[in-house]
Amino acid sequence: MSTLSEQADRSRTAILTVDDDPAVSRAVARDLRRRYGDQYRIVRAESADSALEALQQMKLRGDLVAAILADYRMPGMSGIEFLEQAMDIYPGARRVLLTAYADTNAAIEAINVVDLDHYLLKPWDPPEEKLYPVVDALLDAWQTSDHRPVPETKVVGHRWSARSSEVREFLARNQVPYRWYSADEAEGQRLLAAAGTDGRALPVVITPDGHPLVEPTDAALAARVGLATAPSKDFYDLIVIGGGPAGLGAAVYGASEGLRTVLVERLATGGQAGQSSQIENYLGFPDGVSGAQLTDRARRQAAKFGAEVLTTRDVTGLEVRGSARRVTFADGTFIDAHTVILATGVSYRKLDVPGLDELAGRGVYYGSALTAATACLGQDVYVVGGANSAGQAALYLSRYARSVTLLVRGPDLEKSMSYYLTKRIADTPSISVRTGTEIVGASGQAHLESLTLRDTTRETAETVDAQWLYLFIGAEPLTDWLDGVVLRDPRGFVVAGPDLSPGGERPRGWPLDRMPYHLETSVPGVFVAGDARAESAKRVASAVGEGAMAVMLVHRYLEKL
Repeated sequence: MSTLSEQADRSRTAILTVDDDPAVSRAVARDLRRRYGDQYRIVRAESADSALEALQQMKLRGDLVAAILADYRMPGMSGIEFLEQAMDIYPGARRVLLTAYADTNAAIEAINVVDLDHYLLKPWDPPEEKLYPVVDALLDAWQTSDHRPVPETKVVGHRWSARSSEVREFLARNQVPYRWYSADEAEGQRLLAAAGTDGRALPVVITPDGHPLVEPTDAALAARVGLATAPSKDFYDLIVIGGGPAGLGAAVYGASEGLRTVLVERLATGGQAGQSSQIENYLGFPDGVSGAQLTDRARRQAAKFGAEVLTTRDVTGLEVRGSARRVTFADGTFIDAHTVILATGVSYRKLDVPGLDELAGRGVYYGSALTAATACLGQDVYVVGGANSAGQAALYLSRYARSVTLLVRGPDLEKSMSYYLTKRIADTPSISVRTGTEIVGASGQAHLESLTLRDTTRETAETVDAQWLYLFIGAEPLTDWLDGVVLRDPRGFVVAGPDLSPGGERPRGWPLDRMPYHLETSVPGVFVAGDARAESAKRVASAVGEGAMAVMLVHRYLEKL
């Protein structure tokens, strides 16, 4: 039963709907009042401008808004444009776009533009089947989230500052709301003056409480913006190392099944998948889902079940101490647990080309760097890679750039990229694919200015103007710190399960009477899941599945301790 204070809180909480068609507007409000009128105030508007005015008035009064439903086709301002402005006023409100069947592509696009929670096709009759289940889920999610006003972090930096780019990516990937100010513009200069710095050292991050941080480390930044960096316990049932899909899957299943679980991530949860602009082949998301959305939902789900999530903790060691497994951090501190799941994933391989290292973060990006994508507006962009991550990035960047050139060293895309992506790339006029091509040089002063491309078939080279380069090449496992502890293959991937004993015999040095479990490494009680495992599938769905399977095997291991 809800308390009186909870009831009072809900009485000041609104659901807003806006549609320029009076009949449709009344119908939406009628259906919402019928179901939610006793708990929420239903606010109806017939134009985007009047809806924004209503939101601003509610903000001034201190009212809360749980959900916003906006029609896509409205004169003067589309539903997507309206939701973009509404996000600035109520960033925590759940967002729904009302569309006709012909506008579904726009709705899918809005998932990334305004982090859309759902879109509904008109008509939605019967509401019991098509409207209420959607709104019920959104309101439940809103109720369990922290829907108080979101404090704002300010970042003052330079467009071509590598560290400024890294800080923006760090905040974005950790779902920390921030506002960007250029140090060259008046407002940025005013903020620098207020912070007592001349702008020679950038970026400057101003936390919501007004505290300035000059060129902060990731750890210092995490501590000031509310990210957990220190464990609450000394001993756990399960330590998950790595916050990609496999690690998040393991954290969700471990915590939900009663294990004292902590997830340790060196930068930000999501891994490479968290940087994907659109994942379209993940089960249960027929319209696709961005990596950031999937990561945020998984992280909130893990936290709901009680898993701790630690960021900016670099793991440097793993050792066996009797029945315990000790994980050591770079600062010398450590935590112990009965079991460990290695979900460290992989990193994009650095391209050994003259000039690239010096320009990293200044026009050259490893991974998607989505925070820089809008700056590519009307410019020519180059993407290197032939796998799904490169294809997804090319499609996303094509929304902003004048042209996107996909550079592929191999003869075609079909062997390394999913069919749906190759087809969409072929159907996008602004994307061109150059096979048999590699980068052999890069140059620029303050930022990337040109690339030298080599045609491996004709053995010819050319120099092209370029300010933006995104690289998605190879996959190197982040397992060097495990050298001499668990068995790895020649490329550094962790060997586990049946691969430890291809002939069926017990692995050399294996201390137990039983054979290793399927995802168990050469160290009993230490498991591996996801991309870091030798011969893994390198797909989001399989990584999540392995994370869940590893937890099942953890239970089996704990039963025999």
